[in-house]
Amino acid sequence: MDLFNPEINENTNLLPQDGTVNYYGKLFEKEKANFYRDILLNTIEWKNDEAIIFGKLILTKRKVAWYGDQEFEYTYSKTTKKAIPWTNELLELKAVIEEKTGETFNSCLLNLYHSGDEGMAWHSDAEKDLKKNGAIASVSFGAERKFAFKHKETKEVVSLILEHGSLLVMKDTTQTHWLHRLPPTKTTVKPRINLTFRTIIV
Repeated sequence: MDLFNPEINENTNLLPQDGTVNYYGKLFEKEKANFYRDILLNTIEWKNDEAIIFGKLILTKRKVAWYGDQEFEYTYSKTTKKAIPWTNELLELKAVIEEKTGETFNSCLLNLYHSGDEGMAWHSDAEKDLKKNGAIASVSFGAERKFAFKHKETKEVVSLILEHGSLLVMKDTTQTHWLHRLPPTKTTVKPRINLTFRTIIV
């Protein structure tokens, strides 16, 4: 099911079953979204992401950064990251997202996709470090990109376009029953920054 031009209602669950996904649309006006896109591009401590595949260390073109309330360790793809202290802009964004969603977060994983050639394969965010069934708030700045969910059993797919300055929230049993991905595309050459605010269990 493609939801490319939905009538945006933040209270609507985009998933037909086994989880909750709410799309809030553009939370920031274009000027403010441009401000955050530019400052995050230039001030975040971006590093190429690492993954261990078949025992071999792989560096991705996509860059990542991991921030939090304390030096949380977060392990995925068999590599561990240690959170660094929040920037002022990340704290501003965190406060806006928490007020909008009624959720609280103690960390944020950021992804930088330089162009549409870079994406993310099917996966779920169900690492043991994360609060089980906790909310993950995904904020997008930059190029608009398609985002898709696939049910692990029925294989049903739900897709939508994540806009510049928009907010998407995944919660409840979404990570247990659904995979999600950011498919690569040849239609955009502009960068996209994605912030996923999360809760790490201490």
